[in-house]
Amino acid sequence: MRSCVSVFKDESKLDINYVPPRLPYREQQLNLLNQFFRFVLEAPGRMTQRVLIAGKIGTGKTVLTQHFGQTITRETQNRGINLHYVHVNCRECKGSLFTILQRIVMKFSPNFPRRGYSAYELLQAVMQILNEQKAYLILTLDELEALIHNEGSDALYNLTRIQEDYMLAAQRLSLIGVVRETASLERLDASTRSTMQRNIIQLEGYSQPQLCGILNERIPYAFYENSVPEQALNLIAESAALEGGDARYAIELLWRAGKYADAEGAREVSPEHVRKASASVYPSLSKDTVLSLSLHEKLFLLAIARRFRLSGAAYLSMGEAENAYAIACEEYSQEGRGHTQLWKYVRQLAALGIIKAESSSVEHRGKTTLISLPRVPALELEQEISKMLRA
Repeated sequence: MRSCVSVFKDESKLDINYVPPRLPYREQQLNLLNQFFRFVLEAPGRMTQRVLIAGKIGTGKTVLTQHFGQTITRETQNRGINLHYVHVNCRECKGSLFTILQRIVMKFSPNFPRRGYSAYELLQAVMQILNEQKAYLILTLDELEALIHNEGSDALYNLTRIQEDYMLAAQRLSLIGVVRETASLERLDASTRSTMQRNIIQLEGYSQPQLCGILNERIPYAFYENSVPEQALNLIAESAALEGGDARYAIELLWRAGKYADAEGAREVSPEHVRKASASVYPSLSKDTVLSLSLHEKLFLLAIARRFRLSGAAYLSMGEAENAYAIACEEYSQEGRGHTQLWKYVRQLAALGIIKAESSSVEHRGKTTLISLPRVPALELEQEISKMLRA
């Protein structure tokens, strides 16, 4: 039996719901969000706010709003302001305003009747509770597209206009909408769309260096020291960068790679564990794609896979790949192709998404091409190609 070894110190720090104490590369957006809601600290009840946060999957929309919610709630408590932050995922609520409002009411009044009310009556109940408790609410509607798709303009119109029924009272309900694309608001009527688009914070995908920085923030909390070497970290960041700078994917890949390391009883996460993790998230390379390659493309790819497996490295130089290819050609009694042809193979394999190739400066040698295998386990690829070459 293998000894009970784990690379993890605390897996929960890689959970999708974990909100880290710091948000690297989102300080500017967080500061802007704080400025939009500065009135809550300085003059609560004088006004309300509507903010829209937009960005593709993995750009940090949810964690940004949750971090903001934790911070502003703590600050208002210190000042004796009765502010509540509620984060609701509209997709989980099946795009139903009734379900969203029911969740909000239950947070304030757990014994509130679950039936017998319309959505608008629940909204009135929320406002009544806020007035009675002299409380303020910042409501974040995550995946807002689901609510718009299911209920059109009516739901957001009511949420943004409800304060008009309480013009002489304190303004207590503010909204944050979270969407992947602002185009989803085109289904709203002009008035509601204008209200929601007044303050927009746009989040772009993370770059590869930024993804490395984000992972480096998590690793000391989630893993034991020296459990995630730099090569594995860089390969994860590279894979996530290929997915449009998706930090959520990077963190999931890191967690899965750690699980593969644990399954093997390894004391660190290797590049091969990362490749296995990537293949488990996305389907492995299609056999038809490899089968369609020419003989020497297969030999070149076999050589790359074999070198990765034997070296445990995350990257190979073009020179190392050519040397490995020469050995493969000798093994299969083939006359090797020249550098120019091999470079064409690299570009073709990269275009197919099998490998990634990029130029990098190497000390004393100028520019060279670095090759990586971000998504396919080297052992799996080597075995598949060997099987084809023997057939």
